[in-house]
Amino acid sequence: MRIATLVGALTVLGLACGPALAEKNSNRVEGKGTPAKAWALIGDFCGIKTWHPAIASCELSEKDGAKIRTLTTKDGAKFVEKLVKWDDKDTSYTYAILESPLPIENYVSTLKVEEDDEPGKIAITWSSTFDPKGVSGDAARKAVADIYLAGLLQLKAKLKGK
Repeated sequence: MRIATLVGALTVLGLACGPALAEKNSNRVEGKGTPAKAWALIGDFCGIKTWHPAIASCELSEKDGAKIRTLTTKDGAKFVEKLVKWDDKDTSYTYAILESPLPIENYVSTLKVEEDDEPGKIAITWSSTFDPKGVSGDAARKAVADIYLAGLLQLKAKLKGK
């Protein structure tokens, strides 16, 4: 996925949009495994570089006592994200985007691993709230959903051992 191309296209599509309202997005994938195995992949705040196909690198830093990750995509786009909440017991973490090329603002997201109802299966949910910035709500939701879907499908494949 070319993040820069996606952002450019969404910006052009949204130039004539009216006022933005808060949007929600949630994507879920189910797969085989245990919450512990999935959390081992997801539960490293900078580990996204090992499972998301668009992320080339991740650098951790600290600002005002908070963990900050700077993600660089394979096409050179930068995302700066702040860890808001970490919960090993609940196998989830919440983060906020501070800077990104996406047509969004006020973005807060949670990535969560849960045991599924079926034995030996897990569910991974990636959800967020945000405000569209310069694009329609549909265009902003699509941009976020496409990023989530690429990452979740890669996680599912890694859990299968591929």
